[in-house]
Amino acid sequence: MMDFLEEPIPGVGTYDDFNTIDWVREKSRDRDRHREITNKSKESTWALIHSVSDAFSGWLLMLLIGLLSGSLAGLIDISAHWMTDLKEGICTEGFWFNHEHCCWNSDHVTFEDRDKCPEWNSWSQLIISTDEGAFAYIVNYFMYVLWALLFAFLAVSLVKVFAPYACGSGIPEIKTILSGFIIRGYLGKWTLIIKTITLVLAVSSGLSLGKEGPLVHVACCCGNILCHCFNKYRKNEAKRREVLSAAAAAGVSVAFGAPIGGVLFSLEEVSYYFPLKTLWRSFFAALVAAFTLRSINPFGNSRLVLFYVEFHTPWHLFELVPFIVLGIFGGLWGALFIRTNIAWCRKRKTTQLGRYPVVEVLVVTAITAILAFPNEYTRMSTSELISELFNDCGLLDSSKLCDYENRFNTSKGGELPDRPAGVGVYSAMWQLALTLILKIVITIFTFGMKIPSGLFIPSMAVGAIAGRLLGVGMEQLAYYHHDWAIFNSWCSQGADCITPGLYAMVGAAACLGGVTRMTVSLVVIMFELTGGLEYIVPLMAAAMTSKWVADALGREGIYDAHIRLNGYPFLEAKEEFAHKTLAMDVMKPRRNDPLLTVLTQDSMTVEDVETVISETTYSGFPVVVSRESQRLVGFVLRRDLIISIENARKKQDGVVSTSIIYFTEHSPPMPPYTPPTLKLRNILDLSPFTVTDLTPMEIVVDIFRKLGLRQCLVTHNGRLLGIITKKDVLKHIAQMANQDPDSILFN
Repeated sequence: MMDFLEEPIPGVGTYDDFNTIDWVREKSRDRDRHREITNKSKESTWALIHSVSDAFSGWLLMLLIGLLSGSLAGLIDISAHWMTDLKEGICTEGFWFNHEHCCWNSDHVTFEDRDKCPEWNSWSQLIISTDEGAFAYIVNYFMYVLWALLFAFLAVSLVKVFAPYACGSGIPEIKTILSGFIIRGYLGKWTLIIKTITLVLAVSSGLSLGKEGPLVHVACCCGNILCHCFNKYRKNEAKRREVLSAAAAAGVSVAFGAPIGGVLFSLEEVSYYFPLKTLWRSFFAALVAAFTLRSINPFGNSRLVLFYVEFHTPWHLFELVPFIVLGIFGGLWGALFIRTNIAWCRKRKTTQLGRYPVVEVLVVTAITAILAFPNEYTRMSTSELISELFNDCGLLDSSKLCDYENRFNTSKGGELPDRPAGVGVYSAMWQLALTLILKIVITIFTFGMKIPSGLFIPSMAVGAIAGRLLGVGMEQLAYYHHDWAIFNSWCSQGADCITPGLYAMVGAAACLGGVTRMTVSLVVIMFELTGGLEYIVPLMAAAMTSKWVADALGREGIYDAHIRLNGYPFLEAKEEFAHKTLAMDVMKPRRNDPLLTVLTQDSMTVEDVETVISETTYSGFPVVVSRESQRLVGFVLRRDLIISIENARKKQDGVVSTSIIYFTEHSPPMPPYTPPTLKLRNILDLSPFTVTDLTPMEIVVDIFRKLGLRQCLVTHNGRLLGIITKKDVLKHIAQMANQDPDSILFN
């Protein structure tokens, strides 16, 4: 008899699409590989060099991920900036210049009208040679809507034809993949190429979406593709997930220019398994990615983000009250958004609407563009809007938001005192109120369409508008009523007491926290964005308040809600299982079900095993001593069985349907003229996880969460009774929460 499995068979130990990996097996295989390399390193110099290169390969991979994701982020930023401006006009000096770069080199530009230069022509100037009058306005309006529709159509068509996985934000799926689920192609090269191109198109179309979430997906695609260059990561799914955790950190690092915030985001929001080694590597990848983006300098201001600001006025203790009010608003908006968006996405999945993604995207784009053009705050890109709202007004600002009446002679230390609002400020307040309503409504329908769409920027925009409105209100209250008890102790006349831009920043953090339920990483991202270390307390107060309010109205953040909507097998580590059920209540088979399908260790032929495989769809089978004793020997995976039998038929002489399969260490001597036996002990897992039938389900759920199990066998006095899979656990949790247990199954 041959034990042909002494040589590893290609394909054994790999997983099918839409299956969960076995974390315990993967970690064990990596330990064996590492032990072998360490032992060999003492034998020769070449083996020692191999050992060193193996240890260094992780850091080299992080360097490559940082360089690639930083470069792609810079490319996306520059392209999106140019294409956003293309909707309004074109540069005659060179069509590749965006509006700002076009006017930089102009000699005919004044400081007040720095956006106007003869080199930059609006579409009405190009088509009808004038920028004045109603007809010119209509031409510009028409071209704006036309470009928006063209960009959106290209984005949705490319996604539909080449890479259906490139749509959405990608973070719910990345959370699921990091928990051990396999979605082949989700992090592949086509997804990366199409997501990069369509992200630029989607952002440029003026839809209410951001590029920050999709940049995490782009960085994870880079990580997954680069893993194939290193054997250590290509062949081990658990090791690859450590790399993807670090890539997610690099993605947030380049999205916000916040390397530390990126590491914390990966730890708090997306990662399932995050050892200390991954923390250091995430930090290095985020650092390299941020450095690369800074070298490209996409915004031309030596900053990593478009809306970097610096505030100079300290905040006062009383201001915690309006900050907490903003936190409450953020929590309410977060809960409202999640409910309405999930209801709309469910409608899209269950009705005819889901069959027409191109029509849906074009309709939403047309509505957004038609409503956006008349209002300057909705017409500008959302990143520019946030930048303007965060801005602390100076003497030279020409924005309407800074149109105050100047009733003073001097300004000490560069700080401007609080001033009465002028006509421009009141006009801007009305426009911002309309912008707020449009953003709140349109974002609900935009997030989840079949184009790349992030949620960070629209959420921050909603909060920043609300914060700026409240900030200007507080500023005017302090100016006209500085003798009130709440102001007179700290705000004297002619002092700079209130910074409306700070309120916008706190509001942005509150709304983003309400939608995503981030806390620590959110605060760090916000102060890295703004460079305002002294404003950590207001940000913390707003972030915590928004989380408490949103949690009171609904337990799930937007990403967890989308995971549940799509039925991904994701076990949330943050939730407690509080029900008093036992393993025997959940295991299959139940009392009236047919018996559990098992294999015996030394009495089944190849034909018997192939019949079991063809008649069932299970991912694996328990192996027992005999059908009478039901004593457990181990567990074998369906995929490994199929590959091993096919391989044996090709390579081992004489293996036929009547050959007996052995899972034992030694096989008994066979009488002459019997076909050769097939020994498959090498593919048998001899230490499958088992629990007894009386184990409380809260312990079983904990084991599944903390060890990342696919399945767990249930025994009674050593006899096999049944099996609990990850899907059984998820179904049981849904049942206990009075939800439809079949709704959690991935389709």
